[in-house]
Amino acid sequence: MANEVKVKELELTKEDFVSDQMVKWCPGCGDHAILASFLKALPQLGFNKEDIVVVSGIGCSSRFPYYVKTYGFHGIHGRAAPLASGIKITNPKLNVWMVTGDGDALAIGGNHFIHALRRNLDINIMLFNNRIYGLTKGQYSPTTPLGQITKTSPQGTIEHPFNVGELAIGAQGTFFARVTDTNPKLMTEIMIKASKHKGTSLIEFLQNCVIFNNKTHKLITARETKEENQIHLHAGEPMIFGKEKDKGIVLEGTKLKVVKLGENGITEKDLLVHDPKESDPGIHQMLAKMAPPEFPAAIGVIRSVDHLTYEEQVEAIVKHEKEVSSIHTVTDLLNSGKTWDI
Repeated sequence: MANEVKVKELELTKEDFVSDQMVKWCPGCGDHAILASFLKALPQLGFNKEDIVVVSGIGCSSRFPYYVKTYGFHGIHGRAAPLASGIKITNPKLNVWMVTGDGDALAIGGNHFIHALRRNLDINIMLFNNRIYGLTKGQYSPTTPLGQITKTSPQGTIEHPFNVGELAIGAQGTFFARVTDTNPKLMTEIMIKASKHKGTSLIEFLQNCVIFNNKTHKLITARETKEENQIHLHAGEPMIFGKEKDKGIVLEGTKLKVVKLGENGITEKDLLVHDPKESDPGIHQMLAKMAPPEFPAAIGVIRSVDHLTYEEQVEAIVKHEKEVSSIHTVTDLLNSGKTWDI
């Protein structure tokens, strides 16, 4: 009897996923931090390298597949979602990551974006939101704040911007998280949580473009102001924020309100407790819409609910049809229904 050879499973590290391609982003761009965090997350996902695919459209963010040593697909403008969908449906075992920007996903790719969320394929979407078109040199995007002066809005934008979280949850999204590009540790944690979610996961990265929209998220990310303008959400914990951890969020009627602990008898027991698995999206929508200066921006996993995935339902339909169909071969098909002899 031949001796059995035990093969030890390889333990992957960050270095196993580092590409040999030169990273062509501007020095100081937030994309560098997102890439570094992703490379740290990949070995912790539990997938073999050959089972991970990174898909992108067009934009600065869409260079991403070149910088990760996995399978990748650089698509065309706004079409990353159908590419990712096709890959996942064809081979459901793959861990698919779609990398996109606020212009690529929400303008030309807007229709594909909302329907990917609605269908709930088991893919992971990373949306870099710098609120500008960076690759094409500074035009306003679907998330540019109202009134901002840009290359294509010299008198200020007159279009109301999308709120990424509000749009995603409204499209029946089952997982939405938000994180800043200044917090690498949290970015890695959120990426791992997104990968574990069964269904479409969307992470919005508040990302800085140092050239065309520098400090666009400064109230949320600047060292001097971030503690008063960020609230980190944790499942099962009260919503507390502030430099002194002395502020919180309550529900007053049908609206959220910022309160100060100790004033008017307010204690931690009066604060909202975060429940990302609440099926009713009402509170999640309100949390996604919060923004300075009236509210802190919600950071972390805002929504994470369970629902059947698109590919699971497709597989179930195919399996059922195979079981009940009288057609099993091409010959059966050609001889089915009405036929004629010529």
